[in-house]
Amino acid sequence: MSLSLPYHLENYIDGYLIGPLSGRFTENVNPATGEVYCLTPDSNEKDIELAVHAARKAFPSWSKTSADERFNILLNIAKGIEDAKEMLALAETQDTGKPLWLSRQVDIPRASANFRFFASAIKHDASEAHATDTVALNYTLRQPLGVVACISPWNLPLYLLTWKIAPALAAGNCVVAKPSEVTPVTAFLLSRICREAGLPPGVLNIVHGTGVSAGEALVAHPEVKAISFTGSTKTGARIASLTAGQFKKLSLEMGGKNPSLIFADCNWETMLQETIRSSFSNQGEICLCTSRILVEASVYEKFREEFVQRVKQLSVGDPLDENNYVGAIVSKIHYEKILRAIETAKKEGATVLCGGEAVHPQGRCANGYFITPTVLEGLGPECETNRIEIFGPVVKLQSFRDETEALQLANASGYGLAATVWTQHLTRAHRIAGQLECGIVWINCWMLRDLRTPFGGMKQSGLGREGGWEALRFFTEAKNVCIRL
Repeated sequence: MSLSLPYHLENYIDGYLIGPLSGRFTENVNPATGEVYCLTPDSNEKDIELAVHAARKAFPSWSKTSADERFNILLNIAKGIEDAKEMLALAETQDTGKPLWLSRQVDIPRASANFRFFASAIKHDASEAHATDTVALNYTLRQPLGVVACISPWNLPLYLLTWKIAPALAAGNCVVAKPSEVTPVTAFLLSRICREAGLPPGVLNIVHGTGVSAGEALVAHPEVKAISFTGSTKTGARIASLTAGQFKKLSLEMGGKNPSLIFADCNWETMLQETIRSSFSNQGEICLCTSRILVEASVYEKFREEFVQRVKQLSVGDPLDENNYVGAIVSKIHYEKILRAIETAKKEGATVLCGGEAVHPQGRCANGYFITPTVLEGLGPECETNRIEIFGPVVKLQSFRDETEALQLANASGYGLAATVWTQHLTRAHRIAGQLECGIVWINCWMLRDLRTPFGGMKQSGLGREGGWEALRFFTEAKNVCIRL
């Protein structure tokens, strides 16, 4: 199976596909093979300036485009993604190392769903009105901001890029997007789809490059009114510091160190299946993945035995092989970071119950970046392993005596993105959900997403919310109009 791409990818600016103005490119590596298979634009502030100028020029017309017309264009983009789903899935797997079956089942369908959802949402958007006794009538206008920046990460490239672009465009803004330089291909292919879908020139611009050369120029540009970012907490903090004096709107979806609280009365088989999935889906490279598994003491040994046995059965290898559950780590840099984190855990006194090793499959993937799913035991909440986001196929087990201790352990983190609670005790489930310090709580499930719901975290995990009406509100400015009666 092969993917037809130009060797030199291009930026998408003002409706044209063009190379970086500097003429510089960086190598794009397939993490499953370790081989370079295309070059990515190494854009800088000049490319960003060109893109922002194009977006500013397009904004007056796009902001006045009717909701019906925006609806139709966004639906055309959704259909374009669906029509190209096999090509996009293969591109996502080749870029990220994730299993092809996962790209087909999750990443590409969700990218299309993002455009369909926000296309429909803008048709059903409504503003508020308030009658002030018999004296006045107040009503609220929600108007697009102008040029906005959408910066997406490497783990779910098209999935999360479209999650930002779709509501921004639906609300009438013009976008300059910067995908991760590690996984640029589906963003490049999206450029082609948008042109064919009839999106006017300049409404969406996609500029490839590193955070230092392109990202900082984008977030600091005075004409960029809002920034929607998903990525590391460190980068999110950098964005906040760069924009502090400019009073831009910020939505920062950052890291996670997510706990799963498993009580003895849970549905055991469902819990085991979903905990495997929440721990090792996408090689653990999802901000919502479980990394801290907390188990009630009375069933801890039973859980440890059965969980480790199932983890050992997970097949690691070539992401094009439908039988493999775990693919390659996204890059050599991240692969080495995860291995260092496992060594740190050992030095802190962790027992490695399974995994923790690099894998070198035979055949085309012999030089790829593979790590066996890793289960650690014997570390408390104060250790470095508990505090840092490893963002890989690594989980830590710990027991708790009662509900109070479970909550203390779950909240003993600087992050606060998501948590999962496994119990059949309804009152307990609601009680714990209310006390967990995180933005998302799943009870007896994981990654069950409704696009209407607010998405985001607390503490070091984020600022602001995405999804549903929250996203449309973020990409608009509220204006109150008061009429004396």
